[in-house]
Amino acid sequence: MASFPEAEARIFKGICMKCNATNPLNATICRKCKKPNTIRRKNKKRAAA
Repeated sequence: MASFPEAEARIFKGICMKCNATNPLNATICRKCKKPNTIRRKNKKRAAA
């Protein structure tokens, strides 16, 4: 989707549904609030626009 690997890393992140912190794509707990299973993937359509 992106034209270079650095953009792919910026666009495809995990977002915590509780505190909205950005997390790595393979995260299972939030780095900020430490809640498990609250990570969703960043919306690709909104990120590309």
